[in-house]
Amino acid sequence: MKETLLSFNKKELGEVMAALGEKSYRAGQVLRAQSSGLCFDEMTELSKPLRARLKENYGDFPVMIIKTLKSRDGTEKYLFSLADGNVIEGVLMKYKYGNTLCVSTQVGCRMNCAFCASGISGLIRNLDAGEILGEVIAVNRKTGGGLSDERKVTNVVLMGSGEPLDNYENTVKFLRLLGEKEGLNMSARNVSLSTCGLVPQMRMLAEEGLPVNLTVSLHSPFDGERAKIMPVAKSYSIAEILDACAYYFSRTGRRYIFEYVLIGGENADNRHARALIGLLKGKPCHVNLIRLNDVKEKGLKGCSERDAREFLRELTAGGLSATLRRRMGEDIEGACGQLRRRFLSEETGADPNEVCAGKTKETGGI
Repeated sequence: MKETLLSFNKKELGEVMAALGEKSYRAGQVLRAQSSGLCFDEMTELSKPLRARLKENYGDFPVMIIKTLKSRDGTEKYLFSLADGNVIEGVLMKYKYGNTLCVSTQVGCRMNCAFCASGISGLIRNLDAGEILGEVIAVNRKTGGGLSDERKVTNVVLMGSGEPLDNYENTVKFLRLLGEKEGLNMSARNVSLSTCGLVPQMRMLAEEGLPVNLTVSLHSPFDGERAKIMPVAKSYSIAEILDACAYYFSRTGRRYIFEYVLIGGENADNRHARALIGLLKGKPCHVNLIRLNDVKEKGLKGCSERDAREFLRELTAGGLSATLRRRMGEDIEGACGQLRRRFLSEETGADPNEVCAGKTKETGGI
């Protein structure tokens, strides 16, 4: 698979143009064109010979939207095809303040959290920085967006398939590419990065000078119970995670967020609420409660609406900043990994537990 220019920043594109004997301004043209979602043949600012040389040496735009599902609430879920035939997914959520795109950072995932469909087949491969960026650009173009302040995708969350900090170098490069001034020009403050709690990488991220909103999947205030839900908890304790969060706050000044999936009969009672209050009260953080989207392969169920509201009331009465996330996209398989698994099973005839990469039928472009 050829390397794509979408993974290159402007300086690196300048080096490519120099090696091809082209003027330096061509780098800006390519950056703007790729950030607009154009394939080489659509880059009419470039000469035909230059386009031909680029096609010969580099891969074309690396992400194609092959399926779009639209929810009653306006949420849109996308299935993307990659150049090697792998498929990933993303979700566009529409709010009053703008449109937020949830992107994937890996094909599959090796975290194997008990409530998530993404890790059922394990990790297939990391996405490179250009592929992650390609998800944003493809959806931005499809929804009629342009560059900079003309973007339709105004916010990004790295909460799709994969663990962003398990693909650290590509994730950080993606964040920097996202902020290229001649490209999408999105501030890191408009980005939320969700992690299972990879402590060393959380500390590394604090040193990058990228003030992203750090979100940590917690899901239990007890180490033993958390380890049953999230195998990664066997490597990093809650105390270590809280220490890394405090370090992130000290370096960036950004409060951190804990995601807490409410699982019926597991972690959504008063005992857990009181323990969570004791753990987090007084810290510069926010708790985002999420009602579990049922995943049939996992056998877990979300709690009732009443129990979710009661859990929220307990937290806020106890002094925590907390909200209950609005349900979005439930009728279009909004949970991570569900659409990809159904597509592989129904439309390619493949077993989603066995597939590493299979060519997908193109049913549309970006």
